[in-house]
Amino acid sequence: MRLPERDRPWVMRTYAGHSSAAASNALFRRNLAKGQTGLSVAFDLPTQTGYDPDAELASGEVGRVGVPVAHLGDMRTLFDGIDLGRANTSMTINATAMWLLALYVSCAREQGVPIDTLAGTTQNDIVKEYLSRGTHIFPPGPSLRLTTDTIAWTVANCPKWNPVNICSYHLQEAGATPVQEVAFALATAIAVLDAVRDSGQVPAERFADVVARISFFVNASVRFVEETAKMRAFTAMWDGITRDRYGVESASARRFRYGVQVNSLGLTEAQPENNVQRIVLEMLGVTLSRSARARAVQLPAWNEALGLPRPWDQQWSLRMQQVLAFESDLLEYPDLFEGSHVMTALVDEIVAGATAELDRVLEMGGVVATVESGYLKSALVASLAERRSRMERGDDVVVGVNRFTETEPSPLTGADAIEQIDPAVEAAAVASVAAWRSSRGDVSGALDRLREAAAGSTNLMEATLACVDVGVTTGEWAAVLRSVFGEYRAPTGLSGSVAPAPSENLDKVRERVRATAVELGSGRLRMLVGKPGLDGHSNGAEQIAVRARDAGFEVVYQGIRLTPAQIVAAAVEEDVDLVGLSVLSGSHLAAVASVLSGLRAEGLADVPVVVGGIIPPDDAEVLRSSGVARVFTPKDFAITDVVNELVTVVREAHHLS
Repeated sequence: MRLPERDRPWVMRTYAGHSSAAASNALFRRNLAKGQTGLSVAFDLPTQTGYDPDAELASGEVGRVGVPVAHLGDMRTLFDGIDLGRANTSMTINATAMWLLALYVSCAREQGVPIDTLAGTTQNDIVKEYLSRGTHIFPPGPSLRLTTDTIAWTVANCPKWNPVNICSYHLQEAGATPVQEVAFALATAIAVLDAVRDSGQVPAERFADVVARISFFVNASVRFVEETAKMRAFTAMWDGITRDRYGVESASARRFRYGVQVNSLGLTEAQPENNVQRIVLEMLGVTLSRSARARAVQLPAWNEALGLPRPWDQQWSLRMQQVLAFESDLLEYPDLFEGSHVMTALVDEIVAGATAELDRVLEMGGVVATVESGYLKSALVASLAERRSRMERGDDVVVGVNRFTETEPSPLTGADAIEQIDPAVEAAAVASVAAWRSSRGDVSGALDRLREAAAGSTNLMEATLACVDVGVTTGEWAAVLRSVFGEYRAPTGLSGSVAPAPSENLDKVRERVRATAVELGSGRLRMLVGKPGLDGHSNGAEQIAVRARDAGFEVVYQGIRLTPAQIVAAAVEEDVDLVGLSVLSGSHLAAVASVLSGLRAEGLADVPVVVGGIIPPDDAEVLRSSGVARVFTPKDFAITDVVNELVTVVREAHHLS
């Protein structure tokens, strides 16, 4: 039977932003004109990690994976001509979420918009940054305080705003099974709610308002039946937790509210046209089930495994949503799975597994304790290693990658298949922030107030807003908090990874590693895995490190966010035979050039360097011509074969047959 009235569609977003605030504003306006109903802002890595465009670590990263926002002037430009009183804006920002929200609030006030009408979301989930995405700044304790202060302030001042978006999306990318994704995300939500409750900033009678503003951001893979069950399991468990643990009586306040970006990790560089049907199937996993349907959906573009999508590519993804919502009859019916024995059994299985895993995390002290101990990271690294092994064995089929690889040339790909970022963007941003600093008044008083508040227990939002209004920059705000809270390097998770399944191919590589070490007169081959710049997506680097170690390499991996000078210093100190660099943010040309020049300056020009990342063919040729021994991209999915090639690189460097 049909519903008496057709359901309203979910909020349709496109994750967008690059180059500059002005260019991103133009992109936002075009997307809204095409029928997009919400904005989803991507910020560049310096903004996400609390650096201005002229910081050393920002070099090569400005405007690459999002828009740089260094001060209130940038935020004004970003939303120029867009009524923030009518907008529904999602901002993918975590460590600096309070700062970006303060910029947004000040911009709205300048527009004359009452801030209690603002609608949107700050992601503000720092836990998954320690586990997967790597844009954390401060230790878990102070980071949770920033999240808590933001929630308390918004409940009192911006009641329509979602101050935190518990993000399981990157957990799945980092290897989480559906059971782990549900359990770890709910453990994070419990940590956040406990922190808000225990802070005493929200009266007990208003705690249901806090629960009602907690939202989630999830991933959906191509296994859309399992993803549907996962979302129904999420819904059931959240309802129980908020009722039983926090005593929330209102069913509407307990509702599981989530947005989704369907899986970008599963998009392939090989035969990228297949990504279109993958995206559509993934979208079904979060829309088919009416009782657990997403509130907001944003889809990746078909060519994201190749590089930065163009506006046309984003339009294609928006049209997929519009066809499903407006041409199909999906929104005319009650829940399609009510009474399904298959779905009920699958949901029960996920709930049972996730409940057991959640209980284990809570027994170990909660999500913060298991981040600090490395338990969560190790679990994800192990799960991802198993997933990759299944794909390498062919147990998990990926069309066009490990089966059905024969193909016709694609008319969609070529030199102009992705958006290109003008290198002049960074220079313009550096000049702009310098001009901003020179044109403002004295900001020292506001920074002193922020420092004093951070050293105490006062809610930091008002001091942050005061910094915004006098012209403090992103880097200056974060630098003050760094001086009080310190910085944090999260566990890499390599120590807890599991041994690979027996493999004849891996055994052969082990023998090559052993024999090469003997020929070189060394005990073991030593490899440095480095992550230069601010790119924190470490999954690929960690999997290479794990497999290389399993093959007999001694692997030096110091984690993410290193300067080229630090990587060179490690290569010197550790006397390595090979340097492997991983860059997924698009800054590979500048970052690799800096490492190569540093190695040459230290007399290590003969140490071979290999590079992995999302690297267009033309850039790969530039890297090879500059002295890089090998370039690996997502199409090189067979990790054992990659490690075998690393042995070949070492042998070539030493002129061994």
